[in-house]
Amino acid sequence: MAKLPTETQYFNSFDGTRLAWHTMGEGRPIVLIHGYFSDANTNWIRYGHAEAVAAKGFQVIMPDLRAHGDSDKPHDPVNYPPDALARDGHALIAHLGLTHYDLGGYSLGARTTARMLATGATPGRVIYSGMGLEGLTNAERRADHFRHILSNLGQHERGSPAWLAEAFLKTTGGDPVALLRVIDTFVSTPRESVAQFSQPTLVVNGVDDDDNGSAAALAALLPNARLVEIPGNHMSCVTKAELGQAMAEFLQP
Repeated sequence: MAKLPTETQYFNSFDGTRLAWHTMGEGRPIVLIHGYFSDANTNWIRYGHAEAVAAKGFQVIMPDLRAHGDSDKPHDPVNYPPDALARDGHALIAHLGLTHYDLGGYSLGARTTARMLATGATPGRVIYSGMGLEGLTNAERRADHFRHILSNLGQHERGSPAWLAEAFLKTTGGDPVALLRVIDTFVSTPRESVAQFSQPTLVVNGVDDDDNGSAAALAALLPNARLVEIPGNHMSCVTKAELGQAMAEFLQP
């Protein structure tokens, strides 16, 4: 069966940065935000997750974060204020005039989802994937790890976590200078704030993924959440059909 078509469009965000977003399917909108070093195609389209959700009667809206994918990749620090990614998310929702929608993300996209909730977003349902509690409450937790990767490209020991991250970066054609700036946008969400996110929520994580802390602890703190574990670790679980299946099952009416 042929894959559902994807349409790509662009808009200017709060500071004029040109951002891309991709859509698939028709129906209730769900905004899905990809992870760091990645893009909408890699996280959501390539392995069929967007199609699994769209098949349940959803319009899947997938932005490329600033400094990622088809979006602008400015090098000027002025384009990377704290919470810039959440502000981009709000700008996209306003640009599209969304009022009844769902929201989710993978890894940095999940943290961006939390920051959007903390700054006034009102989705009906929420998905966190590739994320644990510490990844939300301590956004600096892995910042030095990423600074080390991006500042020492070509020097990492073969097979090390840094080498694997650099190999992934090459597959997505990432801009190291712009991606370093993205780290400056990271903002933590206090535990007390996370505990007030009351929307029906899916926490879906690779069973071997603890890169962003405990997914079980996140699901336990959220007042209306359920945890689903799927095969894989932080890098591999996004290639598994179980991710899209879990999301589609959670979202279906």
